[in-house]
Amino acid sequence: MKVTVNVECSPEEARAFLGLPDVAPMQQALMADLEERLRANIASLSPESMIKTWMPAGLQNIEQAQKMFWSQMQQTMSGIASTATGAMNAFTERGDKT
Repeated sequence: MKVTVNVECSPEEARAFLGLPDVAPMQQALMADLEERLRANIASLSPESMIKTWMPAGLQNIEQAQKMFWSQMQQTMSGIASTATGAMNAFTERGDKT
């Protein structure tokens, strides 16, 4: 035997019937607090304040990257120069022997 019972009620009525607490006021208070915090954070994320916060560190990092690039270039160029000098010395030595 199969029995089907259909109950039509709102969520509030079902919650009251089952004895569950009404959490709507708590949710509204939390949402108001969350909205206040979001507004404060958005105000602090103005383009001016972000640029003031990020620029000094950003410029310093760019300067460090340039220094690293130039030091690598120096090392590469000195390596090429020493290789070329070695090759020229070897070439002149071979020329003297023949």
